[in-house]
Amino acid sequence: MEYRRIKDQEKDGDSVSDDVESLRGSPKSIVGGSGVRTKWKLKSVVTLTLTVLTSSQAILIVWSKRAGKYEYSVTTANFLVEALKCALSLAALARIWRKDGVTEDNRLNTTWDEVNVYPIPAALYLIKNLLQYYIFAYVDAPGYQILKNFNIISTGVLYRIILKRKLSEIQWAAFVLLCAGCTTAQLNSNSDKVLQTPLQGWVMAIIMALLSGFAGVYTEAIIKKRPSRNINVQNFWLYVFGMIFNAIAILVQDFDAVMNKGFFHGYSLITVLMILNHALSGIAVSMVMKYADNIVKVYSTSVAMLLTAVVSVFLFGFHLSLAFFLGSTIVSVSVYLHSIGKLR
Repeated sequence: MEYRRIKDQEKDGDSVSDDVESLRGSPKSIVGGSGVRTKWKLKSVVTLTLTVLTSSQAILIVWSKRAGKYEYSVTTANFLVEALKCALSLAALARIWRKDGVTEDNRLNTTWDEVNVYPIPAALYLIKNLLQYYIFAYVDAPGYQILKNFNIISTGVLYRIILKRKLSEIQWAAFVLLCAGCTTAQLNSNSDKVLQTPLQGWVMAIIMALLSGFAGVYTEAIIKKRPSRNINVQNFWLYVFGMIFNAIAILVQDFDAVMNKGFFHGYSLITVLMILNHALSGIAVSMVMKYADNIVKVYSTSVAMLLTAVVSVFLFGFHLSLAFFLGSTIVSVSVYLHSIGKLR
C-alpha cells in the first residue's frame, strides 16, 4: 500500500511537471509563430517597396519631361540623389553610434589609402546615371525596364573575369534567354522597322549595362576587401565622391543655366519624387539583402516590367503588344534561372 501510494505520488508529480513544461512551451510557440508572421510581413513589405520603386523609376523620369525635354538640370538632380543617399547613410550611422558607440569599424575617420578606391566606381555611376536620362530619347519606359536587364549579363561576365567566379551552365543558358527575351520584346510588327528601339538605344543600353556591372563588381570587391568595415561608412565615402563628380558635371555642363536660372529651375513634384525614388532604391536593395533574399529581387524585377508597361498604357499611350508580353516573360524566366543556377 505504501509503495503504491508513493508510485501514485510520483505519477502525479510527473503529470504536474509535464503541465508546467507545456505551459513553459506555450509562450515559446506563440512567440515563434509571431516571429514567423513578423518576418513574413517584413519580407512582403520589402518586396512590395522594391517593386514599386523599380517600376516607377523609368515612369518618373519620362513623366518629368516637358514637351519631350527636361526643363531641369539632370546634373543637379543626380547631385541631390547622391546628397540624399549620403544623408541616409549618416542617419544610419548616427543610429548605430547611439546604440553601440563609435568603434574602429564604424567611425568615419579614415585614411586616403582606404578611400582612394572609391573615385573609380563613383565616376562610372556618374556616367551611367547621366545616360539613364538621355536613353529615353530612343526608348520608352517599358522598353527601358526590359533592356536594363542586360546588366545581369555584364555583371556575370565581369564576375568571371575580375573576381574569377565560375558561372554554371544554367546561368550561361539564362544569358542567352535574356538576350532572346530583350529582342523579342522589342519586335515591331506595325512598322517597316524590325525593332522598336533604334541602334542608338541598344548601344546606350549596353554601355549602361557595362558601366553598372563594372561599378557593381568593383564596389563589391572594395567592400569585401575589408568585410568588418561598416557598410554605411563605405557607402558614405562612395556617395561623397559621387557628390564631388556630380558637382564637377554641373560646372562643366550646366554652370550657366544654374547661375542664370537657379539650382532648382524647372523642378516639379514629379522631379522631387524621381530624386527620392533614385535615393531610396539603393536602400531598398540593401533591405532585400538583409531581410529577404535574392529571389525577392527576381520577383520584383519581373513584376516591375509588367507593372511599368501597364502604367505606361494609361500615362503615355504605350501599346502593350504580344511580342512585349512574350519577351518580358522570357526575360523573367531567364532572371529566375540565373538566380537558381548559382554554383554552390
